[in-house]
Amino acid sequence: MAKRRKVANLLALAVLSALAHRPMHPYEMAAALRGWNKEHDMGIKWGSLYTVVGNMAKHGLIEELESSRQGRRPERTVYRITEAGREELVDWTRELLGVPHTEFPWFRAGLSVMSVLHPDDVAALLTDRLTAIRRGIAELEELRERDSPQVPRLFLIETEYDLAMLKAEEGWIAALLDELTSGTFPGLAEWRAFHDDGGLSAEMKELAEDKITDF
Repeated sequence: MAKRRKVANLLALAVLSALAHRPMHPYEMAAALRGWNKEHDMGIKWGSLYTVVGNMAKHGLIEELESSRQGRRPERTVYRITEAGREELVDWTRELLGVPHTEFPWFRAGLSVMSVLHPDDVAALLTDRLTAIRRGIAELEELRERDSPQVPRLFLIETEYDLAMLKAEEGWIAALLDELTSGTFPGLAEWRAFHDDGGLSAEMKELAEDKITDF
């Protein structure tokens, strides 16, 4: 079961991973994390960096090492990770790797309500998505081929995971598209007839609401 974290924003985990290397001020943290492409790994929102850093210091995960000012520039505070922060970094990483989390991807949400669209529209949209996924696969494979000779696999493992997930989605969508275009998808005729008869027009919505009220 996932633990309740003192600072639950994944940006905090990224900051801890950066400070585990050496003390930094927030500007350096952002530069390092961008260089490591952490915004792609963790969905980082950079505008919350200073708030997250402040909360981490408040809870003892990091601490101020020194502050300095150069000319008219704002004062820069250098932070270092504390022992509590190192423990949090290790424990959080162990949880993320070992404990399944309930996640709600946008695509899954779309699938759950795709009946509101005509099956032909769904097929067209999935075709567009499949094209984009294949483009993404090609780009990641190119990056992996470029980086793997000089970068240890340990530091490319998230790219390997992304490729595996994209390829799995590619296969699943291709199979679903085949069902939709060949007519073998269960209930396809009824789904198509619903939209051909008006779909979610105002009249159909009113009828549906009446049925819900009766129920």
